[in-house]
Amino acid sequence: MSAPARKLRVGVTLNLRDATQSIWENGIFQNCAFLAQLFNHSPAVEEAVIVAHGAAAVPSPAMLLEHTGLRCVGLDEAMSLDVVIEMSALLPADWAAAFRARGGRYAWMRVGNDYVIDIERAMFGKPAASLYDHKPYDAIWTLPQYEEQCRDYFGIPTRAPVKVLPHLWTPLFFDIGIRSLPAGTSFGYVAGKPRWRVCAFEPNVCMVKTSIIPMLACEEAYRRRPNFLEQLRVCNTLHLKDHVQFLHMARSLDVVQHGVATFEGRFAVYEFMANFGDCIVSHQWANAQNYLYYEALYGGYPLVHNSPLLRGHGYYYPGFDCEAGGAALLRAHAEHDLRIADAKRSTRELLQSLDTAHPANVEAYTRELLALFA
Repeated sequence: MSAPARKLRVGVTLNLRDATQSIWENGIFQNCAFLAQLFNHSPAVEEAVIVAHGAAAVPSPAMLLEHTGLRCVGLDEAMSLDVVIEMSALLPADWAAAFRARGGRYAWMRVGNDYVIDIERAMFGKPAASLYDHKPYDAIWTLPQYEEQCRDYFGIPTRAPVKVLPHLWTPLFFDIGIRSLPAGTSFGYVAGKPRWRVCAFEPNVCMVKTSIIPMLACEEAYRRRPNFLEQLRVCNTLHLKDHVQFLHMARSLDVVQHGVATFEGRFAVYEFMANFGDCIVSHQWANAQNYLYYEALYGGYPLVHNSPLLRGHGYYYPGFDCEAGGAALLRAHAEHDLRIADAKRSTRELLQSLDTAHPANVEAYTRELLALFA
């Protein structure tokens, strides 16, 4: 490998939309900041910056970027960088061509299950989400959760090598959210409650993360032991509440018929759990690394989930097995207060492994950064 003779200047793209844009809209905005922060820990990097592109000239205050220590630059200044990593914003093809022509390296960091998303949008006539725009890339970077389904979908059309790199998370933004809670409201699990308020936060905009399995798992647990459940709150479902098939399914459940379940809008996890939650039940399909999991575990909350990549954390159930999901929820209710100390230790180890300063993460990303010049 022929490494550059000097330290590199690296940019990570971020789409800026308008003054209403918030860091909490999706995980990719946080991921952009985390990746740039990681590169600022790399011995091969002089500086990593955010390359801002989109309708807005500057980030909205709700993007919280002033807390990251990262500079935002426009496309003019970005042209002088050594490496640009497309992430949240897809840059114009002519700009990318000019950047590579002057010797810059161009990678694409894919942090969504675009195989499923793109198929759904094509089949059901929805606007395209992430389209291939035939720009030449030196590499495609992605995460372990997408390797099985998306590796070839990412690599073959772009004719670029696909590299799998670690997932990143720190509580930087989440702690800011927690500090914004009003006086008298606190985020974090409180032990000793005989009945739990259970929450589901799946976005319900794509097949990879929906609330159906959490609802059915909670129903299984409720049928076995009704007295454990005070409330089931299913967030991000207001757009589904009038759908005939969803209503038909929901009304078949005891948790709905008995008035235990409610259907809610979209909320930040720290805010909603601080006011309305004791436990989170989650489900994913080929999307096994989610910030929701880290946020729940960070707060000490029992997390009932089916992520094989987090099998040693929280309360795991396999696949789409709702009976096992219900059993995992009841096990969490019976055991969680007894294993809080062990859960905190396990969570601390997990979050350390995700940190942007963790040596293994810095080494992995630095290796692929330098490989762009091989």
